Amino acid sequence: MNNLRGKVRLQADGQLKTARDVIIAALLGAEEFGFATSALIVLGCVMMRKCHLNTCPVGIATQNPELRKRYRGKTENLITFFRFLSEEIREYLAEMGFRSLDSIIGRADLLERNEEVNHWKIRNIDLSGLLTVPAGSETNAVFSAAGSINSIGDVMDRGLIAEAEGALADSRPVEMSRSICNTDRATGAMLSGRVAERCGSGGLPDRTISCRFTGSAGQSFGAFLASGIEFHLEGEANDFLGKGLSGGRIIVVPPEGSLFEADLNVIIGNTALYGATAGEVFISGMAGERFAVRNSGAIAVVEGAGNHCCEYMTGGRVVVLGSTGNNFAAGMSGGIAYVLNEEGDFDYYCNMGMVELSLVETSSDKNELVGLISDHYRYTGSKKAKEILDNREKYLERFIKVTPYDYKRVVEEQKLEEIKRKMADVEMDVEYGDKI
Repeated sequence: MNNLRGKVRLQADGQLKTARDVIIAALLGAEEFGFATSALIVLGCVMMRKCHLNTCPVGIATQNPELRKRYRGKTENLITFFRFLSEEIREYLAEMGFRSLDSIIGRADLLERNEEVNHWKIRNIDLSGLLTVPAGSETNAVFSAAGSINSIGDVMDRGLIAEAEGALADSRPVEMSRSICNTDRATGAMLSGRVAERCGSGGLPDRTISCRFTGSAGQSFGAFLASGIEFHLEGEANDFLGKGLSGGRIIVVPPEGSLFEADLNVIIGNTALYGATAGEVFISGMAGERFAVRNSGAIAVVEGAGNHCCEYMTGGRVVVLGSTGNNFAAGMSGGIAYVLNEEGDFDYYCNMGMVELSLVETSSDKNELVGLISDHYRYTGSKKAKEILDNREKYLERFIKVTPYDYKRVVEEQKLEEIKRKMADVEMDVEYGDKI
């Protein structure tokens, strides 16, 4: 053994439901156990498998206010479930002759194959390697022996919070500058938490806290960024940029003096805007894979994206001023995307299962698209955005509008209801006007 096992904690997850599942995972070396499906069922999930459609019938995986009224889950039920689970784990441990869960971690020698299970698919699987205890386990730790390291005492957010005290106290505008490196992770999350604590979910007025960074940002840059905070990064960012974005604004541009073409080079990592609910993101460059996955309300402009862009998106707007990878809009049930189709082959890369493609023809769509590109140019100085704005008649006809079928139907129904309401108001005015 290389004696590294004692320095890490291993977590097992995936269909864990019973105490027996936990015991087996612990015997195989797990110290933490992730529960998802079983916990959701306790809270009322009926496994309709519509989490990505925003139509959950029991109000769990939806933002529809009417559907959320159906939620009947109680924390007491969840507490009771895990209490019963813990009791059953203790019963298993007592039956095995052990006093604690820690004492069986990594004891794969206590597992044996059930020979009565003789299905042809598993008959020839050799489990000996999985159930063998490594040599040296008698002297080296087979479970986490190192104490937990609390590394948030000197994170960048501590300094940002201290410098932004004036803005937090009386909404006085504050500007800050920092160098950042890839070990600075989740920058902005603690600051946003303090804004929410002081100001509530509404946040602060626009650009009350303005932070300029230079360097390579670590994972989750701008995570949960609250309204009133603007992050401007001159450099690049790792995965999960803008995760859970909650009203803030994130701008990423190449380093000053860069010679490469921004719209042809990746400048941020994968899975940006995961689960974002509000806010704006402007990227002067390309994004990695799964850009805007599960975005439900944020506005984003990027100059190219990898595979699975707009996957499971339920709201917001996304503008792509360049090429995309495969499987665009897979599971997309809400929001609208505009894609610059310069090569004329976007339909080949788009997953057409839930969306329709159309040209940008109406004045409202054109105004919205031009407005978003103008904002992108104003915040980033993008050459690609300027080229499009200077030749908008040439480029607008090359854009493809991506609209989910269900989203389009709901919007049309809302427009019809609005027309009916206005007609009813007019009829009422005419009726009462005649009587007067």
